[in-house]
Amino acid sequence: MKAIVTVIGKDNVGIISKTSKLLAEHNINILDISQTILKDYFTMIMIVDLEKMDVDFQEISEILKNNQSSIGVTIKIQREDLFNSMHKIS
Repeated sequence: MKAIVTVIGKDNVGIISKTSKLLAEHNINILDISQTILKDYFTMIMIVDLEKMDVDFQEISEILKNNQSSIGVTIKIQREDLFNSMHKIS
């Protein structure tokens, strides 16, 4: 299963490193990543593979949420199918 991770916040050193470390600690592979900085605001979107993840989806969602304040950003993870459904133009 794939998922979409979005990270938004004030730019600071180590956002990509800290977020990637959290994912790697739970055996989540980053398949693609895009990031940009608009003025002082950092935005990043990742497509990740959850097939070998060692926790369930709810746990990784909580882990990311619990660590977002220490990184200084907002982090959300959504299953790819849900993300696509929410962003489908009908």
